[in-house]
Amino acid sequence: PKEKKEKKEKPAAAPAAAPAADDQPEFTKLEMKVGVLIKTWHHPESEKLFLEEVDVGEEKPRQVASGLRAHFTLETFCPGRKVVVVTNLKAAKMAGAESAGMVVACVHPEGKVELLDPPADAKVGERIFIEGLTGEPSTPAQVQKKKILLAVLPDLKTDGACIATWQGKTLMTSAGPLKVLSNANSPIS
Repeated sequence: PKEKKEKKEKPAAAPAAAPAADDQPEFTKLEMKVGVLIKTWHHPESEKLFLEEVDVGEEKPRQVASGLRAHFTLETFCPGRKVVVVTNLKAAKMAGAESAGMVVACVHPEGKVELLDPPADAKVGERIFIEGLTGEPSTPAQVQKKKILLAVLPDLKTDGACIATWQGKTLMTSAGPLKVLSNANSPIS
């Protein structure tokens, strides 16, 4: 009779996106990346929206619709400008155009809007992080179902030095913190 071969225990394959641990900080469930605008244009169906192609370090650029048209011109919201993009949101239609992400901005209480500025040396596609906080980003479906973006937004703001923070902790890239030009102590969305 044949001897039974001992079954070697295989390490469990990690799922594509492991369910977040209960104690995982909400911020780490979002995937915010450094992006660079490749192409920007006015949305043909909306006076409030820009459409943009953004390189976030993936195989091809993402199309994103942003409600920033009242605050920027095509000359200031232009190709080559680095931006911060939330990349694990479910794709959505905005005035008929698909949007696969959200460009992050800071709004002063008096209404002035500024984009978050990654440092010049920040790498396109790198994930924004907070020192000491770890966790894999949630899937777009989880972000929507668990309202993760809505949970994170109230604690995203700039500090007195115009540095972007979440719960008072600095938002970082490998090249340094995210900043805005002048909107100190202002909410980020």
